Amino acid sequence: MSQLGFHQQLQAWLQTPLGQALLEQEQRCLELIFPELFGYYLVQLGGGGFNFDLSAIMHFHSHAVLDISAQSQPLTSFVQADAIKLPVLSDAVDAVLMPHTLDFSTDPHEVLREVERILIPEGRVVIIGFNPFSLWGAWRLVNGSSEPIPWQSHFLGLRRINDWLSLLEFDVEKTRHLMFRPPFQGQKMMERLICMEKMGRRFWPLLSSVYVVQAVKRVSTKTMVGPIWKRERSLLGGRIVEPTTRQSNG
Repeated sequence: MSQLGFHQQLQAWLQTPLGQALLEQEQRCLELIFPELFGYYLVQLGGGGFNFDLSAIMHFHSHAVLDISAQSQPLTSFVQADAIKLPVLSDAVDAVLMPHTLDFSTDPHEVLREVERILIPEGRVVIIGFNPFSLWGAWRLVNGSSEPIPWQSHFLGLRRINDWLSLLEFDVEKTRHLMFRPPFQGQKMMERLICMEKMGRRFWPLLSSVYVVQAVKRVSTKTMVGPIWKRERSLLGGRIVEPTTRQSNG
């Protein structure tokens, strides 16, 4: 499937009752997270229909969406880019939001490596992902072949995400759990089962269909923060990005 076709299918699915319920819960979760975060640059990796309104809750000077598709979002700058090779200066971004970015990536671990590279020390990353050990995960195993979006995405386990973050020297600060209802599309059925949300958060949080991980990049004693002039230069034209290449660790 082409990137354009994939994004069109994802956007169409997000307009369904189930997709709208997902977006509503994720929006409310971000409204709890972002008032506590602040800085100069906030980058969202991937758009694809995840159009969150952060304007009233964030404390960042600039908010940009980097996505390989050509779909822009309101109230943000948009840059067409591949998350596996971001055209962003190292140690330049204060926070990164990843709404199911790893779920739909061809190389999720490499995307996380890029996030580590562009974040400043003490920078935050917020990862939203599908939980394979959930009602949605079970539905994916049974019906994934006949319903490709979003059921054929990775559904990466929370333990794997935490292991990758630890290897990249992140500390997990908070984990939140969303969506405990089964993936039914009927609006009335979704409303009848809303009681499962409160019960799930209380009694079986690890079986949520969606997790939200907030992590902080540790400050390495071997790494100096990038020169201030780089952050100033990147403001030219209101853009936060410039072409760059990863430096070899060897």
